[in-house]
Amino acid sequence: MALRSLLSKLGALALLASALPAHADFYIVVHANNPQRSLTQKEAVDLFMGRTRAFANGDFALIFDLPRDNPRRAAFYQALTGMSVAQVNSYWSRLMFSGQSAPPQALADEAAMAGMLRRNPGALGWLSREPTEPGLRSVLVIREAGSP
Repeated sequence: MALRSLLSKLGALALLASALPAHADFYIVVHANNPQRSLTQKEAVDLFMGRTRAFANGDFALIFDLPRDNPRRAAFYQALTGMSVAQVNSYWSRLMFSGQSAPPQALADEAAMAGMLRRNPGALGWLSREPTEPGLRSVLVIREAGSP
């Protein structure tokens, strides 16, 4: 009887796990009134890696990220740049040590990210779900490695 119950629970867990997406997309997001209509992946890499601090039209971009220890951040940078989070952190350490640049400002979580983006027309950030809140607009979708 106990074995049957265990197998039943394992089957239910397997069914639940198969219903959840194994991979997700990442959405580069701006305020709905931001004049930037879209970004290329190269432009997004340049912005998030500190190579530029302006949108294509020359407007200053205030870039936000999640904390260094956030697991979704690791997947985001792998999908965006092809670099591991260790490589990204090392990259930023070198730039900060040399005084060349500082990484995007970290926000506590994606809810804080969405809130900051809604309040600031010059802000740029990312979410691991498509933005549905009024005041936000996606300018690029990055596919996570292994997603269809």
